[in-house]
Amino acid sequence: MKVEIWSDIACPWCYIGKRRFEVALSRFDHRDAVDVRWRSFELDPSAPAVRDGPYLDRLATKYRMTLPEADAAIDRMIEAGAQHGVILRFDKARPGNTFDAHRLLHLAAERGVQDGLKERLLRAAFTTGAPIADTDVLVDIASDAGMDPGQARAALENGAFAVEVRADERRAADLGITCVPFFVIGGLGVSGAQQPDVLLEVLQDAWAAEAGATPPAQSS
Repeated sequence: MKVEIWSDIACPWCYIGKRRFEVALSRFDHRDAVDVRWRSFELDPSAPAVRDGPYLDRLATKYRMTLPEADAAIDRMIEAGAQHGVILRFDKARPGNTFDAHRLLHLAAERGVQDGLKERLLRAAFTTGAPIADTDVLVDIASDAGMDPGQARAALENGAFAVEVRADERRAADLGITCVPFFVIGGLGVSGAQQPDVLLEVLQDAWAAEAGATPPAQSS
C-alpha cells in the first residue's frame, strides 16, 4: 500500500507528525507492505536562507498571536514532541528556505534512504538548529544518512530535482492541501499531525478498502 506524506522541513508539527505516523505504522499488521514516500511542500517559498531573531517573535507575527499565546503554542509543541521522543529546541531553531532540502530528498528517494534523510533534516532544523539551506550542511546531513556526499553536492549545485519538487507542490495544490503534514494513505487523505490511533485506523481502513477492490484470482 502506498502512503504519501506532504511535509516541510521548516515545520515542527511535521516532525511530530512523522513520529506519530511511525508509531501508528509500528502497530499496523501489514506494515512491511507499506511504501512511504515523502512529498515536497514549502510553507514559505520566499523564505531567506536563514531566519534571524527569536522563533517566538516569528511565530507570533506569522499567526497574529500575542507573545504569551505564541509562548503557549511553543510549549504545546514541545510537550507533544516529547511524548514521542522528539526534542524541539525553539531557542536554537532558525529554519529558512527549504527548497534545496526538498531537492535532496528526491535524490534520497532514488537511493532508498529518503526516510533517514527526512529524519535528519528535521532534527537538524529543530533540535540542533542547523542552517538547513546551507549546501555544506545539507551535504553533511546527506552523508550521515548514507548518501554519497559528492553526488549530493553535485545535485545541489546543478539544480537537480527542481522539477520534481514543483510537481509535488502542484499535486498538493490539485489535492487542495493548504497545511502540512498531510497524509494520503491508500486513497484516504488525512490532514494534520494526528494521534497514532487515528493514523492507525486510517491505515486499517485504507488496507481494507484496497483489499476489497482487488479482483479475485482466476482459477486455472
